[in-house]
Amino acid sequence: MAGEFTAQLSTRMGYWRLYMVLLNTTERWPEYDFGRAVPVPTYTERTEALSALGFELVPGAAWQWVEDSEIPDDLASPVLLIAATTVRTTGVGGAA
Repeated sequence: MAGEFTAQLSTRMGYWRLYMVLLNTTERWPEYDFGRAVPVPTYTERTEALSALGFELVPGAAWQWVEDSEIPDDLASPVLLIAATTVRTTGVGGAA
C-alpha cells in the first residue's frame, strides 16, 4: 500500500476512533480506538496513533474539522465532530 490517504477522526459508539479511508479496496481500513469519549485526542495523541498504524501526516497537511449531526436534517440533533487530514504510509507499523 503506497500513496496518500485520508485519515479521519470521529466518535463511534461514544469513543474517539481514528481510521484511514481506503477507497476502492477490499482491505480492512486500519483504525485506532482511543478508548474514551473525552477529551478529544490531542495533536500529539493523533500523531502517535497514526504512527502506530504505519502512517504520518503529509508535509504541510493540517487537521480540518467539520460539524455533522447525529440525525440528518434535524437542527436539534446532537452535534458530531469529524476531523480529516492527508497522510501517507511510513513503511513501519500497521500499514507496512
